[in-house]
Amino acid sequence: MNSVSRAMMRTAGKLAVTLYRRSGGKIGGKALGGAPVLLLTVAGRRTGQPHTTAVSYFDHLGGYVVVGSAGGTPDDPQWFRNLRKATRAVVEVGRAGRQTVDVRVLTGAERDTVWQDVVLARVPAFAKYETKSGRAMPLALLTPVT
Repeated sequence: MNSVSRAMMRTAGKLAVTLYRRSGGKIGGKALGGAPVLLLTVAGRRTGQPHTTAVSYFDHLGGYVVVGSAGGTPDDPQWFRNLRKATRAVVEVGRAGRQTVDVRVLTGAERDTVWQDVVLARVPAFAKYETKSGRAMPLALLTPVT
């Protein structure tokens, strides 16, 4: 991706976050196949600076499963790369306010089970993204800190 495309994507991402916050999730609150969207803020893996992005999620075990689909591109999205290095992040779901969450990247059989039973069971279109990308879509479970 060239620098112009990256700049356009960054601008679109900032606009999506702004619209989501101002509308309490009414604008930008649904994604692929009707999956709900939350705002995820995680520290950059190199800079430590917080970055916020809108991502689809699935309720699971009292937390939120997020999918690093990047629209089916071959590489994991930057936000997921940052999430891999984080132990905590912050989520915003609609108007519910900010919530600190523990981060756990799912691997192996657990990842495969959640992929089938949670993600594909609710939004089968994610299977096309995974096929298109040529990689297993990474999943993380974000559990609210009590």
